[in-house]
Amino acid sequence: MNDSRESFRHWLVIPTRWMDNDIYGHVNNVVYYAWFDTVINRYLIEAGGLDIHASPAVGYCVESGCSYRRSFAFPEPVEAGLRVTKLGRSSVRYEVGLFGAGEATARALGHFVHVFVDRAESRSAEIPAPIRDALTRIAAG
Repeated sequence: MNDSRESFRHWLVIPTRWMDNDIYGHVNNVVYYAWFDTVINRYLIEAGGLDIHASPAVGYCVESGCSYRRSFAFPEPVEAGLRVTKLGRSSVRYEVGLFGAGEATARALGHFVHVFVDRAESRSAEIPAPIRDALTRIAAG
């Protein structure tokens, strides 16, 4: 995965919280996955019009992973970069880079795969057009 700042298409600054630090004095690994969820779902809501309470199709996470390179610690902010690397009929693969303020390379690189499903039937569903349009706008390459 490309870890350079320029390769990401959408940005969200996420504050760290006191409770994010673990006993070792850095942000615990489970928090990184919450950051992935935050940048992705906020983008889907704001840019794609996802209504998390009523949309007929919703994204379920079916795969995720993270490569940790350098830690974060409270109170520093995290700059989360988002891009789409694969867009199918019902699925999308995102990559997320987590950067310190103004840093050129990511401290952590993650991936996250959503499969869109019909909320009522829990079966695979086509990605809704407004969401697909939003995802296309942040597609890599």
